[in-house]
Order: sequence, then structure tokens, then C-alpha cells
Amino acid sequence: MDDVAQKVLRQVAEIGAKDLNWKQGRAFSLAYYAGADVQEVADQALAMYASTNGLNADAFPSLKKFQSEVVQMVSTWVHGGDQAAGFMTSGGTESILLAVKGARERGRREKGITNPNVVLPTSAHAAFEKACYYFGLESRRIAVDAEWRADVTAMSAAIDSNTVLLVGSAPQYPQGVIDPISEIASLGLSMDINVHVDACMGGVTLPFLERLGLPITPWDFRVDGVTSISVDLHKYGYTAKGASVILHRNKKLRSYQTFVTDNWLGGFYGSSGVLGTKSGGPMAAAWAVMNYLGDDGYLRLTKAAYEACQQLADAIEQFPELQLRARPDSTLLSFGARDTHDESSPMFDIYAVADLLAQRGWYVDKQSPPASLHCTVNAVHGAVIEDFLIDLRWAVDEVVINDSRGERGSYGTIE
Repeated sequence: MDDVAQKVLRQVAEIGAKDLNWKQGRAFSLAYYAGADVQEVADQALAMYASTNGLNADAFPSLKKFQSEVVQMVSTWVHGGDQAAGFMTSGGTESILLAVKGARERGRREKGITNPNVVLPTSAHAAFEKACYYFGLESRRIAVDAEWRADVTAMSAAIDSNTVLLVGSAPQYPQGVIDPISEIASLGLSMDINVHVDACMGGVTLPFLERLGLPITPWDFRVDGVTSISVDLHKYGYTAKGASVILHRNKKLRSYQTFVTDNWLGGFYGSSGVLGTKSGGPMAAAWAVMNYLGDDGYLRLTKAAYEACQQLADAIEQFPELQLRARPDSTLLSFGARDTHDESSPMFDIYAVADLLAQRGWYVDKQSPPASLHCTVNAVHGAVIEDFLIDLRWAVDEVVINDSRGERGSYGTIE
């Protein structure tokens, strides 16, 4: 490597000097770390295939092998059986986009629906709003119940002859609880409506928590009526960004997500997802990490993440100024300032707590409504929970004493 290259790479490293130290567990969102060995496997595989192109497997048959075997591994986790079929995508958002697009196409081709709608709880991910906006569907959001789970009675009342998709999450992101998937799926099955389970957060953890003996509410393809599931691998699979899987119950349902055309001078064009050109790096990294860790590795990492999350939840419940929004069903939780009378009058500004935590190098998501802080707890956090709690205690005290006000923040940015 010549001097110019070395200089440029030093500059790249320097530019990232102010980024979060996510490998040390300082980020309770956005980044996941399973140790130096796993990261090395992911980074090397990613680099080997970074410049390959997943648009056409004829040129890169290696990518076809990686994708096929990764999809099969995920299908095994979620009990897809012999019929389930799917593809890798760039992340949970693309997987959700394709689930919505597939439901729209099925409604259009099989039922002649031209004004489709999606019925989903207010807790379902914002990517469903993006999908409805992109693909011209109406989003019908319904309230959650007192435990933050989808209200199936309200969902049923919102359905009409133009409904093409029902949505449940396992778990939902904001409060970390699992929706009543069996009830939602039964509703969809009775009306011949697609049911998508967004398991981008739980698609890896829930299968292994079940193997660890935890009672997990039914949520996967063992539930009749579930037609598709999204599972992110770059979250609790600890693979490189961006790697997700969208699985359908069978190939016919999968066919509605794909796009093909020959209406140009370049010949037949087929695409499994939103992207055309896509790096083979995330495919290779996912295959490498999943084979490196195996079931034993995922059992170990899932156990560590779950125990750290429960430890954090237990500790937060001991803060007289704080309240958990819900006991976490897996590895996600959120909490806010204890209410003085109702949700409209909390004791203090929880966002100011997040701002002070940021000064100490911690990153947590700011959510609303209600005003809350969210923690996605992964395997790296077990070693730092006590440090986080010390700083959380300090931040709460400072905000209460000084009546501080914080910035609202955002889940994603457009700058």
C-alpha cells in the first residue's frame, strides 16, 4: 500500500473518532457486537465479496450458494418446512417493503383489489408506513391494548373488502412485547388475507430463547395463517450490515414480491427485491458468521442478551422515578419518567436524561408517545449494565434537581 492510500485510510479512521464506541456496549440501538472473533469473521468475509454483484448469480454462483443456505438456515429457525421460500434483502425495511408489495400484488391479481389497505397496530415499525407510501396502500393504524400488544378486536373492525395485509410483530420495537400472532393469523386465515410477522428484532432470539426453555408465545410458521416473516441477521444474528431475510410460506406467495420485465432493449430482467445491484459482501458475511457461530454460539449469545435485558429491567423497576413500559418478552425494553397523575404529566423530562447519558458516551433511542427511552440489549451489554446504571442514576438525579429539558430526538435522520 502506497503512502497516499495509507494517508487516506488514516483520514477515514480519524473521521470516525467521534462515533459511538459500540464495540464496548455504549450503543443500546443501531449496532450489535458479539466479540472480536465474530467481528473478524464478518469483516473478512464482507471484504472478500464487497465488490461482487448480487444482481445476477450467473456471474457469481458463490452468492447464490450463500443466499440459498442462509435462507434455509433461517427457515429452519422459524419452522418453514419444505415449502417456505424467500430471499435475502438489505435489511428489515426492504423485507417489510417486499411483504407489503407482495400482499398488494396478491390482492390485485387474485381478488381485483385496486384500493388496497393494510391493518396494523400503532406499534408496528415505521417501515410499513414507508411501504404504504411507496406502493400506494392505505395504512390503517389501530390502537394497542393496555399491555402495548395489538388489539385484535380493533383490527377485526378495521378490515374491509380492500384489506390485503394484517401485521403483527415478534416483538414490536417500541416496548419490546410480542403481539398476539395466533389471533391475528386466525383472523387473516378466516378472511383469506395475508399476515406478515415482523420478526426483524426477534427472528433470531426467539427460536433460541425457546430452545433455552423460555415459554415463547407462538409467532412463526407453526401458526396457521402466517404468510410471511421478516428476520434481520445484522441485528441479533451479529452479521455485517445489511442482511435480512424475507420468508414466505410457499413459492407462490414469494412470487408476488418479485419483479420481471422484458420491456426494454436489454432483454429479460428479473429482480427479487427493491435493489438491483447489491454487494455480495453482506451475503458472504451472513453465511460466514452463521456457520461460525452455529446453534451453540447463538444459544450462548441469546442467553447473554436476554439475561442482560432482564437485569436492566429489574434495576429500572427499582428506580422510584422511572417506570418500565412493559416487562420485556425478549431483549428489548423501554422506560419513562414515572407519571404524577397520568401520561400527560410525568415527573420530569426523560429526554433530558438521554441527553446527559449521551454526554457520558451512551446512546439510547428517544421514543414517543409516550415519552420513553428504548434499549435494545445485545450480548455485549452484560459487561456494562452496572456502569450504565451508575450513569443512569446520576442523569436522573441531575434532571430532577435542575428540572432540565431535553431534545426530542428521532429514530432516523434525513441529513
